[in-house]
Amino acid sequence: MTYTSAIIDLDGTVYRGDSLVENAAEGVRTVRKAGISTLFVTNKPIDRREKYCEKLNALGIDCSSDDIITSATASADYLSAQYPEREIYVIGEDALVAELRAAGLKTTTDPERAGTVIASLDFGFDYQVLQDALIALTENDALFVATNPDRTCPVDGGEIPDAAGMIGAIEGVAGQELDQLIGKPSNVILQMALERLGSEPEHCLMIGDRLGTDIRMGNQAGMETVLPLTGVTSTADLAESDVGADHVVTDLSELAAIIENGQ
Repeated sequence: MTYTSAIIDLDGTVYRGDSLVENAAEGVRTVRKAGISTLFVTNKPIDRREKYCEKLNALGIDCSSDDIITSATASADYLSAQYPEREIYVIGEDALVAELRAAGLKTTTDPERAGTVIASLDFGFDYQVLQDALIALTENDALFVATNPDRTCPVDGGEIPDAAGMIGAIEGVAGQELDQLIGKPSNVILQMALERLGSEPEHCLMIGDRLGTDIRMGNQAGMETVLPLTGVTSTADLAESDVGADHVVTDLSELAAIIENGQ
């Protein structure tokens, strides 16, 4: 296997909260020194790319906004290409709204005007939002999409609930499932990433700490997958899961050996 590119997750892989994961910067530098193009792809939609970029630079990892795709930017690109005229009821944070509007899309707080409902991590999620989503989906026949399916998000000291909580609540009351998932492990964000890298999946490494999103996406695409045990996945999780990675590493310092064997 000759690697020409690598998709790298952020939360739990490169950092946890505001803290750099041990040896993560070294691992990213190793990949780049081998002449492998890198793209950071995160399912976390609560900040814009510029903020993630600032964070990486502050942690010692060189980055520009073009080096990052978030589930929010992927959602904006997808909806602007497929459903540009629909007004969007947003269940999510300000960064998601900003990305959608930057792509020329209209958002609304009126569920009866909504042609699309997008579900995401929303720290203000409440009963009124749930009722609005129900109206938009069942009375207005809105499209139902989500930025990402993650149950939890790793932070310093543990985990916090993620978008799965909002998605599950809406699916439960509306009695319908998502029309489209956009973030990992969806093929939507995968194809955006591969296009950005100019790479075929068989020459791309997928590096991430989540079996159900990062590794599942890589496996489905025929990519070489690397799971660092620095995030939410433990060895016990691996033993119980039907999803397996090609390489399981303690941290990203072990990328050097994988790349050497692959080149």
